[in-house]
Amino acid sequence: MATEVLTEVPKSTVPVESTSQIRIQFTTNLADFQLPQSTGPILVPTNSTSDLRRYGLSTLVNHLLGTQRPTPFDFLISGSFLRSSLDDFLTAKGLSSESTLTIEYVRSVIPPLHIASFEHDDWVSSVDVLSRSSAAGIWAGETQAPAPGHERILTGSYDGRLRVWNTSGEVLATSPAPADGVVLAGIKAVKFLSPSHLVSAGLDRVIRIWNYTESESRITAELDLYGHRGSVDDIAVHSPSNRIFSASTDHTVGLWMTKKSGAPAAPEGLINSSISGSSKRRKVPTSSNTPIRGPMAQYRAHSAPVSGVIFATNDATVGYSTSLDHTLRTWDLTTSALVDTRTTSHALLSITELPSLHLLATGTSARHITLIDPRVSATTVSSMTLRGHTNAVVSLARDPNNAYSLVSGSHDGTCRVWDVRSTKPGRAQDSTGLTEGAVCESMYTIQRESMKGKPKRTAGEGCKVLGVTWDKCVGIVSGGEDKRVQINKGGGGGELMGGQEKG
Repeated sequence: MATEVLTEVPKSTVPVESTSQIRIQFTTNLADFQLPQSTGPILVPTNSTSDLRRYGLSTLVNHLLGTQRPTPFDFLISGSFLRSSLDDFLTAKGLSSESTLTIEYVRSVIPPLHIASFEHDDWVSSVDVLSRSSAAGIWAGETQAPAPGHERILTGSYDGRLRVWNTSGEVLATSPAPADGVVLAGIKAVKFLSPSHLVSAGLDRVIRIWNYTESESRITAELDLYGHRGSVDDIAVHSPSNRIFSASTDHTVGLWMTKKSGAPAAPEGLINSSISGSSKRRKVPTSSNTPIRGPMAQYRAHSAPVSGVIFATNDATVGYSTSLDHTLRTWDLTTSALVDTRTTSHALLSITELPSLHLLATGTSARHITLIDPRVSATTVSSMTLRGHTNAVVSLARDPNNAYSLVSGSHDGTCRVWDVRSTKPGRAQDSTGLTEGAVCESMYTIQRESMKGKPKRTAGEGCKVLGVTWDKCVGIVSGGEDKRVQINKGGGGGELMGGQEKG
């Protein structure tokens, strides 16, 4: 019969004045931080005198690893993060100190610190980043992607203009101003298609592809895509297949080509109506020198404005759309078929994917985020609910460093960072009778720097966040009603923050 070998804990690592102890077994999925195979269960103190918390456990793991440079870790017990002392956790969960407790350690997420803010003339509705690790940078390849330190930030504003910035806050190029008399010029969505091409969409109902020439500080219209009859509030791009996916208030989603040679002609009546300006409220900018094309396809299944669209991360022939009609819909973009519809309890306003977890995160008008498993085999609509915002959740982006993490932007004037492993049991059903699943609370809240020293506004009046993205090189970039782009950076791994306890 095998004999259990206990690993000795150095006296300098945890307090030893305790008589109450528990066996813990450390595990991890981090390939670079695996403990030696000889490491067995460890006896650690658990009473109130020891007060063993995350920092103490992190120090212990670093000692066992023999690291020359301390790495901060967080700890998961039965899928929940340790956010109290070990003794308090055991008491709250009703766990016995007589059994062996398995604790998984993961790299800590450093609190996102404010790096910079850039001022605009009007509300900043949408942001995107070009870097070596961004989608457009990866599609461009190493020879075309920007070198480290030369990342670019793209912003769209309600003044109808695109701006390209460097990370020092300098405007490198600005798109032409909307034509005189144009009423609906506000931009709602922007994306880098490549280092030299940008895509925008907005209140004018037009999806516009721009040529960006950095050496000449110039942004010029290259192709106008007509087809929507309402504001285009979101776009997704996929450069390898030369396609754009769009969401509109006209209740439709559209699929478009980025190359004029492969794109169908635009609906003649729609072009004439827009150019003639017969309705002053619908007058849109146009240029006789810019080619005009129409959609490859438009899908009409939603019964209310469509708020968000994405291509599936691992299969760009699949698209997802969210709508104010409370539904998430899955599309086969090759056959134009509606594959699946998931009905939720609230209007859905934004979407991103957590591909490793087979989950879609959807922001709602009810101030929370609903995680949905879109696979046909899923037995419930809501896999998890992320709660904490005090107003609508209008923008989402996943963490490029962590498969379990994402950031949300809300009209409450904040961005929140979430890790879906930080959970507690949810209600069996919500007010409509739908299963809610587990509940997750945010790890960090990012306030608008423009509101520092001012009274807190629960509903976010004057500082609503309208768009957010998360880039591995630049960090969390957000824009909002305060007419500013804000950059915050934290991320997984880093120095122990002065030895201070986090959370």
